[in-house]
Amino acid sequence: MTQTPQTRQQEPRTELSRDLGLLDITMVGVAGMIGAGIFVLTGLAANEAGPALLLAFALNGVVTLLTGMVYAELASALPSTGGAYLYVREGLPRANAFLAGWMDWFAHAVVGSVYALGFAAYLEIFLVEHLNISIPGLEGVAFQKVFAVAIALFFIYINYRGASETSKAGLIVTTGKLLIIWFFALAGMWTIFNEPTLMSNFSNLDTPGLAPSLRGFAPMGVAGIFTAMGLTFMAFEGYEIIAQAGEEVKNPRVNVPKAIFIALAIVIPTYIAVAFVALGAVKIPAGLAALTTWQYLGGADAEVALARAAEGFMPLGALLLIFAALMSTMSALNATTYSSTRVSFAMGRDRNLPDIFAAIHPTSRIPYMALLCSGGLIILMAVAVPLKDVAAAANIMFMLVFLQVNVACITIRKRYGDKLQYGYLAPFFPYVPIVAIVVQLALIVFMLIFSWIAAAIAFAWVGAGLLVHKFYASGRVREKEITPIVASEMPQIDRRRFSVLVPVANPDRAEALLKVAKRLLAVEPGDLLIAHVITVPDALPVSVGRDFIDETRPLLDAVSAQAEALGMVPNTIVRVGHRPADAIVDTVQESNSHFVIMGWAGRSHDPRTTIGSTIDKIVKDANANVIVVRGDVEIPARRILVPVQHPQHGHLVAHLAAAMAEEHDSYIRLLHVVDPNTSPSERAQRASDLREAVSAHAGTDTEPGDASGGERRFHIRIEAGEVVETIEQQARDFDLVLIGASRESWLRRKVWGDKTARLATRMKTPLMLVNMRSGRTKFNVSQFFQFFWDIEQIEE
Repeated sequence: MTQTPQTRQQEPRTELSRDLGLLDITMVGVAGMIGAGIFVLTGLAANEAGPALLLAFALNGVVTLLTGMVYAELASALPSTGGAYLYVREGLPRANAFLAGWMDWFAHAVVGSVYALGFAAYLEIFLVEHLNISIPGLEGVAFQKVFAVAIALFFIYINYRGASETSKAGLIVTTGKLLIIWFFALAGMWTIFNEPTLMSNFSNLDTPGLAPSLRGFAPMGVAGIFTAMGLTFMAFEGYEIIAQAGEEVKNPRVNVPKAIFIALAIVIPTYIAVAFVALGAVKIPAGLAALTTWQYLGGADAEVALARAAEGFMPLGALLLIFAALMSTMSALNATTYSSTRVSFAMGRDRNLPDIFAAIHPTSRIPYMALLCSGGLIILMAVAVPLKDVAAAANIMFMLVFLQVNVACITIRKRYGDKLQYGYLAPFFPYVPIVAIVVQLALIVFMLIFSWIAAAIAFAWVGAGLLVHKFYASGRVREKEITPIVASEMPQIDRRRFSVLVPVANPDRAEALLKVAKRLLAVEPGDLLIAHVITVPDALPVSVGRDFIDETRPLLDAVSAQAEALGMVPNTIVRVGHRPADAIVDTVQESNSHFVIMGWAGRSHDPRTTIGSTIDKIVKDANANVIVVRGDVEIPARRILVPVQHPQHGHLVAHLAAAMAEEHDSYIRLLHVVDPNTSPSERAQRASDLREAVSAHAGTDTEPGDASGGERRFHIRIEAGEVVETIEQQARDFDLVLIGASRESWLRRKVWGDKTARLATRMKTPLMLVNMRSGRTKFNVSQFFQFFWDIEQIEE
């Protein structure tokens, strides 16, 4: 049974109440999008792009629409709290999910602090310049810090009251600011159309100092447009808040996609209209007549550019825009407080953050501890961190999160297909997410160039997240998901000692596996672990397996007796799980086993597996030397054939072959098959490389004949021909064939895996397949690419 995010069995979960209708959740998204960004960033972006700010806003709208379609699809299929964190968790490797949530939480909290400080800055202008009210001792930065904390605390309280209270407050504020912004836009358009000369503000052909090819609409060229897009990207994010609230929305499969598209339909035209008016209707003061409109907007008062633009064509325009800015920053702060809380709540529920983040208030049903922690982060950033560069870093991390969500959309659709209940499917799949990925990568590069401080902050936060995941979160998630041990007769596992793990299901086949283990433990003294897995159907809870513990006792007693007869001390462990492979991988990770020895009855009928689904998964997911034994293997063996794929890896399998061979009068042939067209000099070089690789063992012989005397020697043979046929022919004269491979890229492993399967199917000689252990970094990289290879296999 293929498990999907919907069918995967979970323990009892804390749930949120569904209070939000279509209008409520749409306005939450609009509030998150139309915030301080449009008021604070318009002037800065105009300074980078010139009149091409219109194009930058339009292109950002396109990119937003593409990713919005992706969010709509995922939110309709997975309508649960968490948004990007949830989607990346289901569609990408586990570490990506943690990083997506970690970055998303930080980005929303930092943006919330920007909104809080933006509110305080506009409030100070309103009080001082328009009401002539000043507070002794609170001026400039001090005023902004104090009132930023005050407004943040206010919206922490509003969110604490519950989602319905949050949406009611957001609905009032969002409606009011939309009316003011469109009044500004319509008044500006009226001014432009009644004064045709203002249209020249969009060309600026006479700007001195600009190259002819860059004059006019895009004075800073393509780079300026992309930089402006990166700077204003934060102004377009916010629709993902709708997806993050999926667990609190009525009929989420229908309402969440609708809310995303309605919010985008409201916001994108609004932004373009604001940019058009800000550039076209502004009237430059006489003392600054030499400046272009975009230079004026991007000057010293860039953060209040819209207010300065309104002064020229609207009665009391600056005051009205200040009022709109206050409403916008408040509604956006409300929305980002809400969203950062939901992301941290989802991470706490999945044990990626401390359990305190998953606590829900018994009355309001709000994740109140996640709210308090997120609110604390907002306040801390508002008080302690400079705004400009941190806001740029938030843009970088928003784009990194959205990039991962676009990738996750592709993998989830391929991985689960029609198993999920979609309420909406993005068209032109997979081109929509692919285009979004490419553009977001480009914008990230331009932002890294724009601000090295922002780049440093972003990398520092991501680096901190990697450390938290490695040393804290991964262990906690593993504690939740690990298959339980229901019986054990072994001392405390010492992960530093050499150990060999032998999973058993049938005592009749265990003796051959134990003999292999004995040879390994003779070379390197250590512990023998015997594991048995009680398999429980997916439809039943794992705890049911405890009822079958007594039935496993005869099997473990028989296998333990065989181990003792061979002179070994067995340590037994019994686990319960839905899939044996998961339980064995858990045991390998807990004990840090160096070898896993398994029996194999024959080739799987599943064309997507090389050996079988259980063994294949253990080979892929357990960072250990995995030995698979097929046939009646007699250990120790006298004549062993060892096909070597790469001469430089010859020592790995040669060492194992020596352990499996008789101490006296044994013969080990290292066979390397080359293309018939390989030159004699190249063949000689291959033989030399292989001889050097195994030189640490007993002597080597490159002659084709058998070894003379009673010593155990390695005989190297270079043969030309087709790999499978050559090995099959030579295997007929041997007691054991040992095929080994180091852990490699998914592409090379696929090719070698096909050959291994063909050999295993055609050969009659007893066989040992060995997959060698990797270093930790190489194993993690291999796991990452294997994730995507498995998805591609599902498609095939």
